[in-house]
Amino acid sequence: MTSVPPRPPGPRDPGDAWVVAETGERYWGRFGAAGLLAFDPERGVLLQHRVGWSHHGGTWALPGGALHEGEGPLLGAIRESQEEAGVPDGAVVPRFTHVYDVGVWRYTTVVADVAEPFEPVISDPESLELAWVAPGDIDDLPLHPGFAAAWPLLRSQLAVRPAVLIDAANVVGSVPDGWWRDREGAAVRLRDRIASLASTGLPAEALSLVGEWWFPGFELVVEGVARGVHGADGVRVVAADGSGDDALVRRAASDAEDGLRVTAVTSDRELRGRLEGVGARVVGTRWLLDLLG
Repeated sequence: MTSVPPRPPGPRDPGDAWVVAETGERYWGRFGAAGLLAFDPERGVLLQHRVGWSHHGGTWALPGGALHEGEGPLLGAIRESQEEAGVPDGAVVPRFTHVYDVGVWRYTTVVADVAEPFEPVISDPESLELAWVAPGDIDDLPLHPGFAAAWPLLRSQLAVRPAVLIDAANVVGSVPDGWWRDREGAAVRLRDRIASLASTGLPAEALSLVGEWWFPGFELVVEGVARGVHGADGVRVVAADGSGDDALVRRAASDAEDGLRVTAVTSDRELRGRLEGVGARVVGTRWLLDLLG
């Protein structure tokens, strides 16, 4: 068995400990671990060349490490990337997560898009160097075994960008809660619930995608008296100039042309056919209502 070198001295979090499987394999992080795959279409993936004393030293992997007690993998991956690579606040936007689970231990890869370009900075002793590497060149590097195993799937999903397009009038009208007395207020309440959903993400199976959780873009198409509703964090509101159905079809076609994988939400049968005709996957309003809880 390959020996595991000790961690360097310094303050320790309760999560900084090895988990030992029944097979004798050891995994770093009492509460699991997480890493960040920051992807910049122009520069590639941010990788860390691991220092020799670390586990699998000399290999290339993602900035990451042990989760703190009570810390979620999304926050943990961002914190670790900031500690190890100086990733600035707000520089990346999560797109999806992938989990490697061995029962006694889980490693979560958070795949995120670079929203604000930045230069990484070596900010702890675990890195020999940090570099942006084009996806096509990553296989040429000596990779950490865990990252090497996950990389083919992760790479296959880098081109997948989901979007959820919502027929606001149809969703609001599907629940007899008095929406007809205040259509604009009902649209605002729906927008706010979707904004909350956008912050937590969707399970991969809800979007027919691989991985664990995805963070799609949400677009809410409003019409009539609800046209005054504005967007919110994670939710773009599109005000239809005329027919809401026509606006939905135009948005779906435009998103598809931009390379987005569109899931459209409506229970209108005629509209469903039109949306499918421009390449959208269409689900009924119950799909969204169940996710909203």
